[in-house]
Amino acid sequence: TIRFGVPVLDLLELVGEAEDGREALRLVPLQRPDVVLMDISMPRLDGISAMSQLRQTMPSTRFLMLTSSGEPVEVRRAMSAGANGYLLKNASAVDLAQMIRNAHLGRRVLAPEVAEAMISATLEPAPGADLTPRERELLALMTRGLNNQEIAADRVVALNTVKKHVSNILSKLGVTNRAQAVIRARQHGWIQ
Repeated sequence: TIRFGVPVLDLLELVGEAEDGREALRLVPLQRPDVVLMDISMPRLDGISAMSQLRQTMPSTRFLMLTSSGEPVEVRRAMSAGANGYLLKNASAVDLAQMIRNAHLGRRVLAPEVAEAMISATLEPAPGADLTPRERELLALMTRGLNNQEIAADRVVALNTVKKHVSNILSKLGVTNRAQAVIRARQHGWIQ
């Protein structure tokens, strides 16, 4: 659900709601709200995609993304797409109202838990950040389903060399098997 409204003095006025992203594309321009509170996970069109389209025709409207996940990857995706803030669904009504007011004033707002996660993500390297180019090559071959013998033949290297690289990959990714390594690689967009 998307809620959009206009701050009136110290109060907030709700001027409309949309059930999904497609309906938001239709309703938000009709109401021309100052601030849109947009859920990221919606049917038919997700909140970030809907916001991106609306920002093209409504550059002065502020968009706050609302979600249950404070994952740094999602936060960066939303903020890069033009969100003015990123809030969690567990925010109190008082905190939510204050964040809407701050966004209306042009300030960027993040839920405290989101800000903490973003700081932690910049201080701690992500698992796999230290993979060498060769390890990334082998990881890509692993994601294609090749076993150690097939990788050794493809790269024209000794089987023990492949085993050592695979062991290093698993260790650097913080996983215990090849399937987990493939999942982690896909989650982080290291491979297609």
